[in-house]
Amino acid sequence: MTEDHAVSTDNGPDHAICAKEIFGVDLSSSVPAFKNKTAFVPDIDKDYDFDPLTTRSILLGVQHNKRVLIHGPHGTGKSTHIEQVAARLNWPCLRINLDGHLTRSDLIGRDAITLQDGQQVTSFKDGLLTYAIKRPFILVLDEYDAGRPEVMFVIQRLLEDEGKLTIVEKNEIVKPHPFFRIFATSNTIGMGDLTGLYHGTQYINQGQMDRWSLTVSLDYLPPEKEAHIILSKTPELNTKEGIETIKQIVNLASMIRSAFKADEIMNVISLRALINWAQNIVLYDDIALAFCVSYLNRQDQTDQDKIKEFYQRCFGEDIMLKSAA
Repeated sequence: MTEDHAVSTDNGPDHAICAKEIFGVDLSSSVPAFKNKTAFVPDIDKDYDFDPLTTRSILLGVQHNKRVLIHGPHGTGKSTHIEQVAARLNWPCLRINLDGHLTRSDLIGRDAITLQDGQQVTSFKDGLLTYAIKRPFILVLDEYDAGRPEVMFVIQRLLEDEGKLTIVEKNEIVKPHPFFRIFATSNTIGMGDLTGLYHGTQYINQGQMDRWSLTVSLDYLPPEKEAHIILSKTPELNTKEGIETIKQIVNLASMIRSAFKADEIMNVISLRALINWAQNIVLYDDIALAFCVSYLNRQDQTDQDKIKEFYQRCFGEDIMLKSAA
């Protein structure tokens, strides 16, 4: 079996930034970065609100090549958090969703027939993981707890210190680029889903979980920060009446989340859903209708009754189920 040392000719970081100036967090040294942006660098969301602990953990992962796993409810911005750090570092980023259809060959690669000098030739084509580790990429394994077991074991050795990738199809071992970094996001912490919210999540081998250097929990933002983000995404509501509407949207979200934690309802409401609601208010010019099409219509009847009570308390009126039609 051969070992591929010359994995990439791509250069590493050629710049450094001050974490305090860019992200508002204190680190003992500057963070490596790139001067120039490539097509793999995410776009900057100038209104993004960084959670200090999560941001610091991501930056430490970048600085010291630590494996970072971020878990928490859906819609809290786990993957986006990593992408927005990468965007400000101009660091190429590849995000892979570990859904149930992703196979080992999708990650590692497979033999493919190509044309060379007019002749059909069989050659090995790198998969997503093989492609990424040969370059100075930030790799984000999204929905990490939904990966199929045979796929997860492909990743396991790569999570070790000085971890490498074995490609048995080529009888080769690939050493990652010195500035390759790996992160993951999940809704659970590898022990399955006890809430029923995240069907398809798996138990993760605890030997693999132990290989993650840093594990961070990310929850929903404080109400005032959520209101600020919603307003930044819907500038049409930047009026006295609109700001009051956003305030009540956030109040209703807090009630729903508290009821969920108390096992009174089955579903929570994410920041993503709140933004959709606000944007649909602009489209429909109707707060109640926008709420129905953005969230309420897809809830269980028992939950709907409870949520209607919350809506009445926030907006001072009863709500009837509505559809866009």
